[in-house]
Amino acid sequence: MRLCTEKKILLPVLMASVLPLSSSCRKAESPNIILIYADDLGYGDVSCYGAKSILTPNIDRIARQGLQFSNAHCTSATSTPSRYSLLTGEYAWRRPGTGIAPGDAPSVIKAGRFTIASLLKSAGYTTAVIGKWHLGLGPEGGPDWNGEIRPGPMDLGFDYNFIMPATGDRVPCVFVENRNVLGLDPDDPIRVSFKEKIGSLPTGRENPELLKMHPSHGHDMTIINGISRIGYMTGGTSALWTDEDIADVITEKAVRYIKDNKNRPFFLYFATNDIHVPRVPHPRFAGKSGMGPRGDVILQFDWSVGEIIRTVEELDLSRKTLIIVTSDNGPVVDDGYRDQAVELLGDHKPAGPLRGGKYSAFDGGTRIMFIASWKGKIKPGKSDALFSQIDLMSSFASLTGQTIPAGEGPDSYNNLPVLLGKSRKDRSWLVEQSLNNRLSIIKGDWKYIEPGPGIRIMPETGTETGNDPEPQLYNLRRDIGEKNNVARENQSIVNELTELLQEIRNSAE
Repeated sequence: MRLCTEKKILLPVLMASVLPLSSSCRKAESPNIILIYADDLGYGDVSCYGAKSILTPNIDRIARQGLQFSNAHCTSATSTPSRYSLLTGEYAWRRPGTGIAPGDAPSVIKAGRFTIASLLKSAGYTTAVIGKWHLGLGPEGGPDWNGEIRPGPMDLGFDYNFIMPATGDRVPCVFVENRNVLGLDPDDPIRVSFKEKIGSLPTGRENPELLKMHPSHGHDMTIINGISRIGYMTGGTSALWTDEDIADVITEKAVRYIKDNKNRPFFLYFATNDIHVPRVPHPRFAGKSGMGPRGDVILQFDWSVGEIIRTVEELDLSRKTLIIVTSDNGPVVDDGYRDQAVELLGDHKPAGPLRGGKYSAFDGGTRIMFIASWKGKIKPGKSDALFSQIDLMSSFASLTGQTIPAGEGPDSYNNLPVLLGKSRKDRSWLVEQSLNNRLSIIKGDWKYIEPGPGIRIMPETGTETGNDPEPQLYNLRRDIGEKNNVARENQSIVNELTELLQEIRNSAE
């Protein structure tokens, strides 16, 4: 008989201030779970969160059908650590080597590590990841692109994977299906380097006349599909993706996976490349937003969401399927290519009322759109409960009647009642991580950003980093835009949150 989930609480001395984590005994359920994970989509980038210059009808529809969160957070203002925390239930800053992964990084999550996928697989689910991975592949030293790629997602609980190894702007620009590069000609082997130029392919630095999209900073190495990337690559010509088709390819794979597994419980982690650079929409969406490629790929992401919803409805799976739509971190406008994102932004505010964005310690980097829909189980509405993506592991364990092994998912709390709209009780606290590993903590209405050195505005992107040599304290209920630092007037709160953050940082399972 499966046991109900019971998570031990970190920092037992803080018992009174920490969310209760043990689930009450209940009959386990096995809904299909579809987790749709956008890339660099801001809190203010979709119309149900207040965007006026762009319309996202499919996301809006699932928001109307489900529960729309206004105070949900990822764990980090950048991609790799957010994805690591999401899948493992552990804050990435606890583990060295979980920063933004290069394209040839070894597997960031070690083979056999317990993940959301292995949790659900133990509950009888078939599991898949389709889309962007960006958590490294292969052993120390990096993957063998021309042979079997292991370890990878299939060593972390996924039965099937169809992935982009890293990001759209990093080589190698190929898909990996299960353990092999898709469509690779063995007579044209892939070589990759992030240290020095290899091969004879032109680069953006040396051959800018060959580019259809020019870099604004960096991104001037090997040219693939008329776009220069981060890193050098040679070979693999038959396996190269076409950027304009990425959304179509991965969405088709996701739809096929849902159809093939309609008669048994499945978990689909569908991680899109939109809205990450380079932003190269399919011709169906090019020029449709009036905001340039960045706006066009938001429309493209909305289309992908719509295709998933339509498939679930056509297969009559709506009452059997929990769908979550969210993002890995906040927005960035100019992230390395001259794509008119800045010039055509107009009155649109990608982070909505929030300050900062991707890379930042301010909430624009980590407060994200988060929508949960499950027909007949989640009552439509809105929730302002404090919620973290890191809690999905323990919440899914509670949902399916599983037990998380000792030592795994140490930072994940069972927040299933909040996820399903049965409670609006805030998480007792949550920790956020910015680019330079600066940590901040939210507890109740208060957010504290620890002091430290560093630039205040990133010169490349124009992002406010939140770096400050002085402590920062904001009352988020009164000041969601984090404009007024009230640390000096509230020294006792600063002291309390400093001590709490330090205890969390020093804690171990």
